[in-house]
Amino acid sequence: MKNKKIIYRGSRNVFADIGVAHPERVHARAQIMFLISEIIRKRGLTQKQVAAILDIPQSKVSCLINGKLSNFSLDHLFELLNALDSDVEIIIKPKTKEEKHATTHVLQMV
Repeated sequence: MKNKKIIYRGSRNVFADIGVAHPERVHARAQIMFLISEIIRKRGLTQKQVAAILDIPQSKVSCLINGKLSNFSLDHLFELLNALDSDVEIIIKPKTKEEKHATTHVLQMV
């Protein structure tokens, strides 16, 4: 007898796949936290330096880098991006007719 494995295709949002409330907002926070971590990594900053730049405790920097989502609101993440010399633009537009639901996306400009 063979064991059959069932494989499910994900939605490209792990938070939706596991049933998290408001998965697009959580996914957006995760993406922004990742972008902040990348800025920090590319600049070669220590956690102590980041804490001074962002005016947050070093323990919060650790939470930020390690993706502790519950510790940071979108508003706070936007403030941290600004402190790291990154502009944040928010664009609000009607959904297209093809879209079933309005969505939230994070786009990074290079």
